[in-house]
Amino acid sequence: MRVLALASYPVEAAATRYRLQQFTGPLAERGITLVIRPFFDSKLFKSLYKRSALPLTASRLLRAALLRFRDVFAAQNADVVLVQREAMIFGPPIIEWLSSQLIKRPLVLDLDDATYIPYTSPTFGKLGKAFKWFSKTDDLIRWAGLVTCGNSAIAEYVISKGAKARVIPTVVDTDVFDPVPRNRQDEGLVLGWIGTHSTFPYLESTFSVLRELAREHPFRLKIVGAGKSEIHIPGVEVENLEWELDREVKDFQSLDIGLYPIDPSLYASQWAAGKSGFKAIQYMAVGIPFVATPVGAVREHGQEGSTHYCATTPDEWREALSTLIANRESREQMGALGRRWALEHYGLAAHADKLAAALREAAQG
Repeated sequence: MRVLALASYPVEAAATRYRLQQFTGPLAERGITLVIRPFFDSKLFKSLYKRSALPLTASRLLRAALLRFRDVFAAQNADVVLVQREAMIFGPPIIEWLSSQLIKRPLVLDLDDATYIPYTSPTFGKLGKAFKWFSKTDDLIRWAGLVTCGNSAIAEYVISKGAKARVIPTVVDTDVFDPVPRNRQDEGLVLGWIGTHSTFPYLESTFSVLRELAREHPFRLKIVGAGKSEIHIPGVEVENLEWELDREVKDFQSLDIGLYPIDPSLYASQWAAGKSGFKAIQYMAVGIPFVATPVGAVREHGQEGSTHYCATTPDEWREALSTLIANRESREQMGALGRRWALEHYGLAAHADKLAAALREAAQG
């Protein structure tokens, strides 16, 4: 069985890497060949959200859109076309319509975010919102024989549109994301966050709490992927790094406590509710405790009080972090329980079985 996967982004994007790329081997073992075609390449992805590069980016996006039509011909040789979010990051769903409605290939849509919720891009602003064509997701849901969903909230939306939904959370290979020894007395305690420029404002909402904590507890704050050249928090030692694919796992393993704040007021609240809680799974896989805002699928991952703490208000964040910072034994116990939870609930093989079953169901349908 041959599946053509049309991804919005290259492998540097977590959605492509963890919703598609890591399944190529496991699916091959199950008799399914997965061929991934991203909308644009790594070079364009790196410059996409830089305002200074907008004119050049616009011309490259147009070229990528024209080249995308080649994949319609490739779809003729596929048993199923799997679209991860959308075939192109702007405009109407032309490629999906041609693949599913004109040449009649079974379509599977993969949604790990609530892409049906309009929002204003922090980089492209209202212009980006105009070109994004948010209504396309509803069209894709209608055309799809089946929709794989990153969490139950997205699945509920899909079902409300009369489509079939299968919940497949975003997971990691727990043989790669694994714990490392934490006897680093000389290095001190490390609190950390690993994300993107678009989610960095969520972390900024905790800065006042971190500033207060630093008056009572020594720690270093490690920030990866914020897209900022400088980050300053009075009284807090900040290590600010660019995100690098080759360093991703080591960055997670280097933390003692993970931070996972989500502030629904910064974007559309429904968008935040559709988040799949992937960072929680990454933290648990490497065996570290974390504090998270209980929004969206974060509430479905792990067990509050055993694998992590939940916090919404500044006081709750301060109390949860203080408890973990002050108690090494509690950190180690929570981390071990989180690791066990990841092994039991987020194994790559089990979710490869789910994805393979969904693809075969769509092909037969």
